[in-house]
Amino acid sequence: MRKTLLTVYSLLTASFGFTQVVLDAHDKRDYYMNTITVEELKEHLYYLAADEFEGRETSKPGQKKAAAFLESYYNQQGLVSGSLNGVQQQGFPLRKRKLNSTTVTLSNGKIFSADKDLFCLDAEGLEGKTVFSKIIFVGYGIDAGEVYNDYSKVDVKNALVVVRDGEPLDKKGVRSMLSTDGEKLTDWSYDPALKLNAAKKHGAKAIAVLREDYKTFLPRIKFWLESERMELTEDDNEQLASGIPLIFISKETANLWLNGVPKNRRKKDTKTSEFQGELQINVSDEIVSSENVLAFIEGSDEKLKNEIVVISAHYDHIGIVNGEINNGADDDGSGTVSAMEIGEAFIQAKKEGNGPKRSILILHVSGEEKGLFGSDYYTRHPVYPLSNTVCDLNIDMIGRVDETHEDDSNYIYLIGSDRLSMDLHRISEEVNKQTKNIKLDYTFNSEDDPNQFYYRSDHYNFAKNNIPVIFYFSGVHEDYHKPGDDAEKILYGKMTNIAQLIFSTAWEIANAPERLKLSAQ
Repeated sequence: MRKTLLTVYSLLTASFGFTQVVLDAHDKRDYYMNTITVEELKEHLYYLAADEFEGRETSKPGQKKAAAFLESYYNQQGLVSGSLNGVQQQGFPLRKRKLNSTTVTLSNGKIFSADKDLFCLDAEGLEGKTVFSKIIFVGYGIDAGEVYNDYSKVDVKNALVVVRDGEPLDKKGVRSMLSTDGEKLTDWSYDPALKLNAAKKHGAKAIAVLREDYKTFLPRIKFWLESERMELTEDDNEQLASGIPLIFISKETANLWLNGVPKNRRKKDTKTSEFQGELQINVSDEIVSSENVLAFIEGSDEKLKNEIVVISAHYDHIGIVNGEINNGADDDGSGTVSAMEIGEAFIQAKKEGNGPKRSILILHVSGEEKGLFGSDYYTRHPVYPLSNTVCDLNIDMIGRVDETHEDDSNYIYLIGSDRLSMDLHRISEEVNKQTKNIKLDYTFNSEDDPNQFYYRSDHYNFAKNNIPVIFYFSGVHEDYHKPGDDAEKILYGKMTNIAQLIFSTAWEIANAPERLKLSAQ
């Protein structure tokens, strides 16, 4: 009889005021998994992605309204506000900066201004006037010591240095001349800070990177350039602009400054202009605040409840752009409401006397769209010790399909599952086979993935603290960061299946006899 019936007994327990449900061990997970429904996810998302939240931009009223909504939701589930064993908001300070203008004025009276001629990538701490005595073209602007050094025979002290983007390639134009192990490209092609710091080291006053694709490159990043920048006010990481300004210029601008740019891209070529001038950067800034929302479900096992499984999702988005509201239904309303429903399922399990053994933290972070700030702040100021944090399951955009999967929505990209813990990877795969049988696509998990998604959502701030992670992601679509990312375009069946899979994975981790083991590094 036990095996032929779903052993569910509803016992009204007057002394506790809730219904206790007793299930066979193998049925518990699936029972609570199925409390996550299309109807509830849809109801939550249509509300959260409505115009009244004004796109939930970090620090703006819509984001704060969303934080209040999340806290109220968990109050309704029985969690108490302001409690370590309940729900709370974690505020954090941000410096908001806006680059108002960038101009270069030469000694011949000609003025070059933002957009058409140049743009400034970062102006942190560099607002005001920078005077330079000359303009010097220094090849690729690379100082890699004895391997390759564009500065070996040129004096750039007090100069505005102009350098090419990228790095010198072999005669076939395939592999880097700096490579020591056959790499196609090295970090000199990807990290502007390397060239900036090389110029600064040799005494330059500023650096301008020549982008031959300037006309197509500028439109791709124009929104980002014109947006208000934010940073954690306590951020002590090295910024791109670590002492001198960094700007990007078109080939036409470089030719006007230097009366032509050398064409040989393999040898260390230089050219000096007699122009003097000044670079003027004007910025404005102010201190603002944002909030994470933490919903904590304490574990039922006295020994294991100090260990915590984190389920994270960012609830902010990009707000109003050019007068249009960007509601961010997929990015990341889909992750936010999925985390809400996962939290509700765990709360119900606890109320009904079925665990989980370890504690669950539903971590709704903000500031992701501005630079992963909410998760960065939390991992610097953890409310619950990072040493007790078992893993982070991060959900960001799971409600749509990308171009690759237009004909089959039954998939999810998994990123990071095997990077720090093969235990986590194994559990993830086994749970999927036992429950939803979704296609697990590891395309973006590759370390040489050109998109580098592993570093681009909130799980990364846990991963860099050596905490195992899985990033659940359905890929980018045509409405990414556009006003068309609305609730009516979400595939609710797909999103429900993925949310149920994440719940089931968290359930197994939270109830396992042993904590996830880190793989040998």
